[in-house]
Amino acid sequence: MTGPGPVDDDRGGLATVFAVPLILLTLVSAYFCWTALTIRPSGAWDDDAYAGIVLACVTSAGAAGVAAAVWVVPAVRRVLGWGWVVPALVLGVVAGVRWATGG
Repeated sequence: MTGPGPVDDDRGGLATVFAVPLILLTLVSAYFCWTALTIRPSGAWDDDAYAGIVLACVTSAGAAGVAAAVWVVPAVRRVLGWGWVVPALVLGVVAGVRWATGG
């Protein structure tokens, strides 16, 4: 009679499950950061462009913050290293600098 099999350590599948939200949030952050960096107001009177820059910056920083919050969960951090969250954090910082400089 055979005994129970060894416990399978399926961290590859778990890493895939945890990586999907981080990748999607990083892509959202990248898109809105790119948008914030490419919007050029026509002049000091172009309030709509400045509002678009602020909205894109807030959305980019928010997506980066959510990605960081997902990564802080101990189960995610055990499987995925720093390299998975650093791009989102860099994008959030870039968006914050763009927001702070006022366009």
